Amino acid sequence: METIGVFCATSVGTLVAGLLWSWVDRKVTARVQYRVGPPLLQPVYDIAKLLTKETLVPARARGRGFLMAPVVGFAAAAVAATVLWYANVRPGEGLVGDLIVVIYLLTIPAIAGIYGAMASGSPHAAIGASREMKLLLAYELPLVLSALVPVLRMGLNPQYGPTFSLGSMVEFQHAAGWTLWSVSGVLAMVVGLLCVQAKLTLVPFDLPEAETELMGGAVLEYSGPPLALLRLTRAILVITGPLYLITLFLGGLSDASSGWAWLALAGKYVVVLVLTTLIRNTNPRLRIDQAVRLFWFGLAPVAALALVLAGLGY
Repeated sequence: METIGVFCATSVGTLVAGLLWSWVDRKVTARVQYRVGPPLLQPVYDIAKLLTKETLVPARARGRGFLMAPVVGFAAAAVAATVLWYANVRPGEGLVGDLIVVIYLLTIPAIAGIYGAMASGSPHAAIGASREMKLLLAYELPLVLSALVPVLRMGLNPQYGPTFSLGSMVEFQHAAGWTLWSVSGVLAMVVGLLCVQAKLTLVPFDLPEAETELMGGAVLEYSGPPLALLRLTRAILVITGPLYLITLFLGGLSDASSGWAWLALAGKYVVVLVLTTLIRNTNPRLRIDQAVRLFWFGLAPVAALALVLAGLGY
C-alpha cells in the first residue's frame, strides 16, 4: 500500500507541476507577443474538455493498438517520474539499477507514440512515426553515453564503486560535489540536455509533430480522452526530463526534509527549463537527416570523449 501511495503522490505531483509549467510557458509566450495569455487553470480546462469529447477512431485504424498506445506511454512516464523522485527523496532505498530502468521507461512513450501513429492508418501520422523512430535511434546512443559519465566518476571513488543506482549518485554528489563541476560533467550535461530536448520533441527536434508540415504528425488522428492522455504524458515528461538531468549532473535533491533544499531543486529545474527554452527559441527546426547527423556524428563523439575524460579523472 505504501508503494501505491508513493506512486500516486509522485505521479499526481509531477502531473500538476507539468500542467503548471505549460501554463507558464504559454503565458510568457503570450506576453512576449503582447497578448494577455490564458488563465492559470487553462491547461486543466483543456484536459477536462478533451475528457468529455467523443473518441473518434479512424476507419482504417487498428483500434486496439491505436487506443492502447497513449495508455502505455502515460503509464511508463508516470513510473519513470516515481523512480526518479524516490531516488531523490529516499536515496538510500532506491533500486540497484534504477538508472537503467529510468532510461528504459523514458523510451517507452516514444515507442508507444510510434505504434499508435502507425496503427492509425493515416499517412501523415505514419510520416510522423517514421521521424520519431529515426529521432529515437539518433539520440539514444549519446543519451546513454552521457549517463555513463557520472557512473564512471563514482566508480573511481573506492568508497562507492561503480553502480547504476540513482540514489547512490545523489549521495555521492552530496559528498564529492556535482558531476557538472568537471570537464567530463560539462560535456555530458550538454549532450544530455540536447538529448532531453529531442526526447521532449521540442524545437529544433519537433519533427514528429511538425504542424506546419504534418498537421500534427504522430498525434494527428487522436481525439477525446486518448489525446488528453497524450497531453498528460507530455506534462509529466516536461518535469521528468529536467529532473533526470538534475539527478545525474546537478546533485539532485540534497535534503528532502529541508525547505531550502526543495527551493534549490526548483531553482535547478528553472535553470534547465530556461536552457531548453533558449534552445527552442533560437534555433530553426532541423531536417531529420540533420538531426541524425548531429546526434551520431556530433554529440555521440562528444559523449564518448566525456566518458574517456571521466575515466582519467577529469
